[in-house]
Amino acid sequence: MLPKHRVPSHPGEILLHEFLEPAEMSQVELARKLDIPLQRVNTIVNGRRGVTAETALLLARQFDTTPQFWMNLQASWDLYQAASRLKPVAV
Repeated sequence: MLPKHRVPSHPGEILLHEFLEPAEMSQVELARKLDIPLQRVNTIVNGRRGVTAETALLLARQFDTTPQFWMNLQASWDLYQAASRLKPVAV
């Protein structure tokens, strides 16, 4: 379900504030652990890239979550963004 009174959090925001900061882990360290380019981590954290299924699997393994957790965050973000671009239908 999409939040009605606020913009959903981008998965990168959750990654940064709920996982990286509490673990005192840098983006560089995460990229190394996941064996992915630093740019991918950085663009997700900065909200310029979404979480793909592959990245969701890697993040789930690293942080002991489920891939669905990351994909649901991404789907909520994508749906909100799409809905905000659509014009209301006149009845």
